[in-house]
Amino acid sequence: MAKKKNEILEWFKPIIGALVLVVLIRTFIFTPVVVDGYSMNPTLQDRDRMIVTKIGEPERFDIVVFHAPEGKDYIKRVIGLPGDRIEYKNDVLYINGEAYDEPYLDSFKEKTQGTLTGSFTLEDTVVGSETVPEGHLFVLGDNRRHSTDSRHIGAIPFDKVVGTTNIVYYPLNEIKIITK
Repeated sequence: MAKKKNEILEWFKPIIGALVLVVLIRTFIFTPVVVDGYSMNPTLQDRDRMIVTKIGEPERFDIVVFHAPEGKDYIKRVIGLPGDRIEYKNDVLYINGEAYDEPYLDSFKEKTQGTLTGSFTLEDTVVGSETVPEGHLFVLGDNRRHSTDSRHIGAIPFDKVVGTTNIVYYPLNEIKIITK
């Protein structure tokens, strides 16, 4: 009887160890996320499944997952970092007065009639200041006409950011690594 009890205990040790390892990895390193909606089209599609990396600080043009004010998690692209002045004029992004290319929008711009991103400055948005506040990010969805982003919900505090993502692992025929 003692031998059988010992054998059962020996089976449970690696199972418990594996479960603890999975919890630690999901909590501190990686976690899966499902895209909900069309705000990141054409880069991401509704129901895409992605891996979120929780290590490191987001950089300009990274795709981030963050806790939005309504209690949902949003996926958007980082446009502005702390201290940046952001402006759109004639569908062109200006950061600190310098025009930036957004190649991830090229295929979408070809398909749309008119302006994809309406003209605005940070002061015109709910951010209401000339620059992105310290400890915050300014984010936009790639589908600029149909995205609830920093223009509507304000700058995103770093402590609300879950992590960055660039790996789509499902659907299997759409597996890809997204570049900036």
